Amino acid sequence: MGIIAGIGKNFRSISRYNQILKVLIKYGFEDFVDYLEENKKYVFLQKLIPKASRKHATQFSKWAKMRLVCEELGPTFVKFGQILSNRPDLIPLELALELEKLHDNVPPMPEDVAKQIVESELNDTVENLFAWFEPTPFASASIAQVHRVTLHSGKRVALKIQRAGIHEIIEEDIKAMYRIAEILEQRLPSLKSFDPVGLVNNFEISILKEIDFINESINVQRFYNNLENDYSLDQFAEAPKVYPTLTTTKVLALEFITGIKINQIEELIAKDIDTKVIARRLAISYFKQIFEYGFFHADPHPGNLLVLPNNHICYLDFGMMGSMLPRDISIFGKLFISITNKDVKNVIKTLQQLSNNAPIPSMRDLEFDINEFVEKYYVREIHENEMSTILLELKDIIINHGLKVPTYFFLFARSLVTLEGVISKLDPKLEQFEIVKPYLRKSVIKKYNPIKIGNKVVNSIVEITDYMEEFPSDLKNAIRKINTGRVKVDLTHKGVDPMLHTLQRITKQLIAAFIMVALIIGASLFIVFEIGSLWNGISVLGMASFTLAVILGFGMIKNINKGTYKY
Repeated sequence: MGIIAGIGKNFRSISRYNQILKVLIKYGFEDFVDYLEENKKYVFLQKLIPKASRKHATQFSKWAKMRLVCEELGPTFVKFGQILSNRPDLIPLELALELEKLHDNVPPMPEDVAKQIVESELNDTVENLFAWFEPTPFASASIAQVHRVTLHSGKRVALKIQRAGIHEIIEEDIKAMYRIAEILEQRLPSLKSFDPVGLVNNFEISILKEIDFINESINVQRFYNNLENDYSLDQFAEAPKVYPTLTTTKVLALEFITGIKINQIEELIAKDIDTKVIARRLAISYFKQIFEYGFFHADPHPGNLLVLPNNHICYLDFGMMGSMLPRDISIFGKLFISITNKDVKNVIKTLQQLSNNAPIPSMRDLEFDINEFVEKYYVREIHENEMSTILLELKDIIINHGLKVPTYFFLFARSLVTLEGVISKLDPKLEQFEIVKPYLRKSVIKKYNPIKIGNKVVNSIVEITDYMEEFPSDLKNAIRKINTGRVKVDLTHKGVDPMLHTLQRITKQLIAAFIMVALIIGASLFIVFEIGSLWNGISVLGMASFTLAVILGFGMIKNINKGTYKY
């Protein structure tokens, strides 16, 4: 049976590969197929394609035909195209825009198949699990479909059910993608810089996460927790709850939320909902995701946004999310502030930080391009799409100068374009940059929080202390290696004074560091609990302690900088 199953698998792989080549030929990519097959043994596939189909394919542009190829090859290639549309650093802009149009609506699975998957995953009958199961799904895509169900408690649930056999289809398609990528790397050296195999590998990781509904449920819960733990007055977003007991890798149960789709303007107006208020709240909720939570919805199109009766916005579909490090959130904040301040030097510095200080071929050319960009920004009298315009123009500069920024940069830029398209229909005059400014400032100030600085200093001292504890054993190990002849050392005695001097200096710095931490913690407590005399509502003792800590810190830095000794 194992041999027969292996033969069957190989046959499916070859059959799928042939099907891919056939579709490519249909849409006029014969040259590309020639690269894949040097001996041209697949020329006969051309005869299997009706002339009418080939003639129809010639009506489209090159980029449109690439989109149609993805759509015809099914869910794996549709998802690959959608992910690739987020990488304008790798593909032409025209192709990225075309791939954004990809859709994967397909006829739903039969009711009995959907029920069978649910029962198999949840180890019970649909009748026992639910009081009612909607026979026809209200949403259907290539990877899953969604049914309305009612629990015996009366709660309404949106039940997302994965299509039967989709995992196997994706696995076969990924194998074919790897084969194509490997051939392209071998036969087209110019494509090596794009790392086709690496691209397929990243896609494989991404899509396997997407078809694991446990992963999506974690995204939903993480997003939901961010909103639940935000008690500020400007928290206007909501998300559905997850039902963990009804969720597996192939079934996802979420709270069913009713609302009006955000692009149904007439219905919103009919319900006396102010679209300008909704536009402002949508912008606020999104900027909070970016600059406060560091975890954002990467596909905020109208189908994924509902307006609730309380004028809140509910986000749906958490398959595509973006995540940012706290360090990068602060860098992004500094980037936008530097642009508004016409600070070219800091714009370049933040871009270098985002790209992990990647080498720049020509600093002068980069400085010129950034200066031109900043000057154009200042004379431009456009408020619509301002944030996305900044990011898209920066994207071109980044690509032209070979800087490597994190993938989420492009995900953020693309999601902003989508979001601003929604906002422009709700309130064309909304000045988004004015809304985002407070969040930018807050993201930068967060980095200089006294308590955080104090924690960093404490951690550094702990690390130094640990090192001092480990130093004797490290020294013993080094001596053993010298004794066994594994290390040859040329020692020239120049006295112990310099070493004693260094130890004294380290001891003084440690003592100063402890005092500085104590002052910072004390200052924080004085300010928080308003101890002692107050000036403009702030503890004078707290300000004095913090000022003394800063002076001590500068003294330490100065001492470290000049503490290089020659032996």
